[in-house]
Amino acid sequence: MRLKDDEKTMLDGAEGPAVQKAMEMLVRYGEALGAETFVDTTNVGGYMIADMAAKRRFGSLDAVFSEWCLDSDTVVEFPKVKVPSCQFETSMDPDHYLLIGRTQEDRDLYLENIRYLGKMGIQVLCTCAPYLVGNVPVKGEHCVWMESSAVVYINGVLGARTNCEGRESATCAMLTGKIPYWGYHVPENRLGSYLIEVDEDVKTMMDWGLLGYYAGKVVQNKVPVISIKNPKANRDMLKHFGAAAASSGGVEMFHIPGLTAEANSTEEAFGNRLPREALQYGIKERKYAYDMLNSIGQNTNVDFIMLGCPHYSMDQLWSLCSLVQGKRFKDGIAFWIFVPQALKDVAERNGFRKIIEDTGAVLMRDTCPALGRFIPKGATVMATDSAKQAHYLPNLTGIEAWFGSTEDCVNAALTGRWEGSLR
Repeated sequence: MRLKDDEKTMLDGAEGPAVQKAMEMLVRYGEALGAETFVDTTNVGGYMIADMAAKRRFGSLDAVFSEWCLDSDTVVEFPKVKVPSCQFETSMDPDHYLLIGRTQEDRDLYLENIRYLGKMGIQVLCTCAPYLVGNVPVKGEHCVWMESSAVVYINGVLGARTNCEGRESATCAMLTGKIPYWGYHVPENRLGSYLIEVDEDVKTMMDWGLLGYYAGKVVQNKVPVISIKNPKANRDMLKHFGAAAASSGGVEMFHIPGLTAEANSTEEAFGNRLPREALQYGIKERKYAYDMLNSIGQNTNVDFIMLGCPHYSMDQLWSLCSLVQGKRFKDGIAFWIFVPQALKDVAERNGFRKIIEDTGAVLMRDTCPALGRFIPKGATVMATDSAKQAHYLPNLTGIEAWFGSTEDCVNAALTGRWEGSLR
């Protein structure tokens, strides 16, 4: 790789051993990717959370992350981060750790880890959707983000630039402000690959989730261009679409001409090139996506309702309150909604939390079922409005899953039975 003077300085160790190890790692990473240069980044989102087994093995958090993030047998002290950086969701909700059988020792380590992040200057947002709580990258900004649903959102919707990075590369970018210039940092790689012409009305959250799940299935890790007449969607619908597409196919970038940041027309989305293939999305494709998401569910007796993947926004909490106010969920049903801590605080202030928790539901923070394996002890059948969780959680935990609308999930919590359908 061709290094600039400041990059050579870091690689030579002038800024300390941690930064040197980080640059060594990034150089190896860039060479493996075939990148020739680095690009400066001003926005990094990563994951630096240690589990108990690692802490016991290595002894200190510096030792854990020296091994995990810098590939260093030598323990180095981590300095403050060089560029604005945040922590994505974590392994547990420290307020509700007992619900899944975690110990006080687990909680103490978690809180120690959070203090460690703060000492490094990392913003402890602890969410898979930092753009809900203030970290909103601008068009053209070079970011280094983990978390598939966040990556596809800021690439596609906002026009920021990032690849889906790992813990190692993200941590190294925090310490150096550098990342290899490749993939979706490069303008021509952001152009469309496949055209999906939508014949169906796409109006609801569920509609957008099904369209996203189909798009990911058919394009895999390429760039879909979604052609919709008079497209209309809010932030949460596009969040839901991207998360579904990233789950079913690894999509990291998409265009909806007239709606997303980088293309006002189909021609612009493809850079005046022809698509590899033009596909249709209609009644048959919508049913295919729905059936795929519900292919694992057999038992209609539901004991776990999961909302908030990606994390719920205040608008989604407000809508949920209108569905559940004054109701009480059936005994034995665990109804969990996952949100960022900052939005849980707002929900407390404006009364949403009370409305929701008076039903028997719980507002969770900092984590998600998939990443933290954070599900109720003994849960066997889940209902969710998240295509992402319906896709991942059965494979990760063995739980059965049903996917549908938020209304379907609320009804399941009231009756204990799944009666959702494709409408």
